Amino acid sequence: MAKRDYYEVLGVDKNATEDQIKKAYRTIAIKYHPDRNPGNKEAEEKFKEAAEAYDVLHDPQKRQQYDQFGFNGPGVGGFGGFDGASMNMDDIFSMFGDIFGGRAGFGGFGGGSHGPQRHRGTDLRLKVKLSLEEIAHGVTKKFKVRKDITCPHCKGSGAEMGSTNEQCPTCHGSGVITHTTQSIFGMMQTQGVCPTCGGEGTVIKNKCHECGGSGVVKGEEVVEIKIPAGVAEGMVVNVPGKGNAGKRKGINGDIQVFIEEEENDTFIRDENDLIYNLLLDFPTAALGGEIEIPTIEGTKLKVKIESGTQPGKTLRLRGKGLPAVQGYGRGNGDLVVNVSVYIPKTLSREEKNAVEQFRKSDNFKGDAATKRSIFQKFKNYFS
Repeated sequence: MAKRDYYEVLGVDKNATEDQIKKAYRTIAIKYHPDRNPGNKEAEEKFKEAAEAYDVLHDPQKRQQYDQFGFNGPGVGGFGGFDGASMNMDDIFSMFGDIFGGRAGFGGFGGGSHGPQRHRGTDLRLKVKLSLEEIAHGVTKKFKVRKDITCPHCKGSGAEMGSTNEQCPTCHGSGVITHTTQSIFGMMQTQGVCPTCGGEGTVIKNKCHECGGSGVVKGEEVVEIKIPAGVAEGMVVNVPGKGNAGKRKGINGDIQVFIEEEENDTFIRDENDLIYNLLLDFPTAALGGEIEIPTIEGTKLKVKIESGTQPGKTLRLRGKGLPAVQGYGRGNGDLVVNVSVYIPKTLSREEKNAVEQFRKSDNFKGDAATKRSIFQKFKNYFS
């Protein structure tokens, strides 16, 4: 398949900033991540394609060469020496750990590289639904998790107390076995991990009667998970070392916490901005005044309304939105106030008389410029 333009792959223009490129790549990587698309080859190819594009565009030197020479620049066939199509997932995760946070922090997925994988405990997955207030401030959640834990009887060794290990009879202590095969090119040798000892070179003489030699048993643990402020639906918080225990004193797996958002009755989220729909009474819209706007902090902000404020006007309160999640931006978004004007459905006789007086006034009929503006909006809407 022919390579696509790297800017097209990430969906950014050629003037995109480094932050825009990083954000675009992360969005695509989350969408097509193998953990969210198990067994989907098309998603895997898109994931690798995005990784290759990001490798070039986030590096100023590679990006300059690509802008000047395209795919004919230095390092053809995987620009700059990177070939996403031929790399495995562990390679990509190890290269771009800063995008997902790696297994040591926020945003990790199940693909980080740990070197040899023998006796590494498997990862666990949890889902947590957060309120907008929890997202704004960050929160610590506690979960009781049923998982593999280190066997308390043998302390994870897999052997009965006092028992010693002995040399593996299959690999004779080397931990690897060699296969020799005949091919058209002659005799070929390949090496692999010994299936008997799992690469350790020794085997257990007397296995623990509690765990059967695995070093782990089923148990429960209360896990405390700190979720940083600013997370969003679909993000993953990785908790290293809190997954299933590794066999025979191996490496513990991780817990991956998938974030879900609860709907909020007051605000609508737009990335890091919060949208608040203000229903303004007609006298305040016409005469002006001071009103109070709620914030995600639980406080009220006093806002001045100019006289003659029109429905559809937008007020932007800088820095009163959600914080950027650690490592993916800085500062806070804004609180965007959309103004609507309330028109009562029923009126008393006195109110009707007052409104009738307004209707006779040319000032309440709207000037020509306002009418043209409204007409143009409707024209654009229906065209």
